[in-house]
Amino acid sequence: MSLINSKAPEMSLLRIYTALGIIVGSVVAWLLWLLAGEHHSVRPELLISPMAALFTLTALVWLIMVVARNVAVIRGHASIRYFADYKADIPADDRFERPARTFNNLMQVPALFYVICLLMLVEKEVDNVQIALAWAFVVLRYVHAIIYMAVNWVPYRFATWASSCIVLGALWFRFVTAVGLG
Repeated sequence: MSLINSKAPEMSLLRIYTALGIIVGSVVAWLLWLLAGEHHSVRPELLISPMAALFTLTALVWLIMVVARNVAVIRGHASIRYFADYKADIPADDRFERPARTFNNLMQVPALFYVICLLMLVEKEVDNVQIALAWAFVVLRYVHAIIYMAVNWVPYRFATWASSCIVLGALWFRFVTAVGLG
């Protein structure tokens, strides 16, 4: 049984890390290209669209989670006892729980995205690069959610998660260096 995904065929670690490296490397290369380009101030309100898009993803995953869990109970794939403490009657198939895990994930790192966007809105310190970074973060979170809920293939899931964290780190770094540390 594969540690990566019980449904996935066995793959060598070299192949797994090559795929991961290509994804993360591509995002880092794009990031470097973006940072080397022209930077100009834009309206801070442009940050509201990526924030709304990420909220939309969170709300959609929330809805999918509620529907998936209820359908699992109705169809007999999970018992209500399981949802009492997540220890009793553990179902063999985890697919109906993936939206819940994805939702939980959207309550973690993305909170830092909302904070930095709000700080940029308050300080009115926004440029075209920060808008591109904000959208890149949101797109990567959408891809991460799709991978997690649909196939749960860990190397791709981790690569999109790590890439989104790198992009978020760049967003924070650009803001902190723009407004100064004190």
